[in-house]
Amino acid sequence: MTGLHTDEQPDEEPAEHRRFACYLQALETVAEADEADLVAAVLRDQDTTMADSAVGRHLDRRAVDLLTGPAFTAWARAMTGVIADRDFLTLRLREWTLLRTIALGKPWTAEDLTSASDWFQRMATTLQIAASPEALRLLAERGRTRRVRNGASRQLQHRGQFSAHAASGCRTHRRG
Repeated sequence: MTGLHTDEQPDEEPAEHRRFACYLQALETVAEADEADLVAAVLRDQDTTMADSAVGRHLDRRAVDLLTGPAFTAWARAMTGVIADRDFLTLRLREWTLLRTIALGKPWTAEDLTSASDWFQRMATTLQIAASPEALRLLAERGRTRRVRNGASRQLQHRGQFSAHAASGCRTHRRG
């Protein structure tokens, strides 16, 4: 019989998979003082896609942990210096910073939200942060995808802030 033999197991896991797992473990346990150096070392890996993925996961994990705390700003500044030549990572960190801005109730613009990535818009509607009702209303109306618009609408309904009509207690259906 010719073709693929699905019952055969590869002899060994690919080297980039082993390095990826090793990087994730190291990034999860790195001391704060050594974090920027370790991120830079990971980004020097010859497999740039794998390195970006490992660092991207790390940025996501750390940003969630630091999002509304005072250490976020210094951390983001340090990471910006290390990832400056990586477009995807730079965008991701910029969008985490925008999520922080919204969570802290600081000023943002409609264009900030509507021009942001699908990932950002989904995070703004699903992340367990105190997203502003204004941001959720904007995403409910102008989010890029139906998933984002529906997620923002659900968040607003959950908070009882979806529309002035709903807030006024008006009923849409009356029995005679």
